[in-house]
Amino acid sequence: MTGSNDSTSGGKTTSRSASKVAKLIKQYDLVGLGEELEERWTREEDRMSLRALAEYFNTELLAAVLARNTTNVLDGEAENYYELLTDDDISSGTRIKTENKLKQYGIDVEQLRSEFVSRQAIHTYLTKERNTSYTHDNQTDDERVSARINTIRRIKNRLVAVSEKILSELTQSDYVSGGPTRVTVLVQVTCERCGIQYPIAEFISNGGCDCEEDRK
Repeated sequence: MTGSNDSTSGGKTTSRSASKVAKLIKQYDLVGLGEELEERWTREEDRMSLRALAEYFNTELLAAVLARNTTNVLDGEAENYYELLTDDDISSGTRIKTENKLKQYGIDVEQLRSEFVSRQAIHTYLTKERNTSYTHDNQTDDERVSARINTIRRIKNRLVAVSEKILSELTQSDYVSGGPTRVTVLVQVTCERCGIQYPIAEFISNGGCDCEEDRK
């Protein structure tokens, strides 16, 4: 990690940052992690996806929690604990043993889990608090997301074209009448938690609804 503190002028966030990620960086004194997340998301070589960044952040958080509660944290120990706590392939028995081991260190496992962040939380932190965006050509997850948005747009354009053709045919047969028409296709997503509607491209590009971040 780099050496600047995210809650000072050395980073792009401020002491009044309100996101979950920013609060955890300050709470656990994760010096330079904000800059590191930004660099790993925007670099051209070996760029990390938002999902991978969330896992990386959570591992760093777990390492900080271990360091506060134990005298000696081994290399790779935090990564191993994180996998045992979160991997779906881990048996319930192994997970319980892991939780009990952490509890012996004095760690509140449920609180720890509640502090783990999602890819949406990372996206919000990078784009809204650090004012970061990714514009390089060699995209990974973002490239695939963009391709899916373009697929939706192509389907919308196709639906417009088909609708206009049908209207033209019906107009020529005098089945419909009126002045010139224009077909518009709107595809919106409604968040059933907060009721806010988004154009689907905006919803996908933003990584979901902001209320998910507010709920954390």
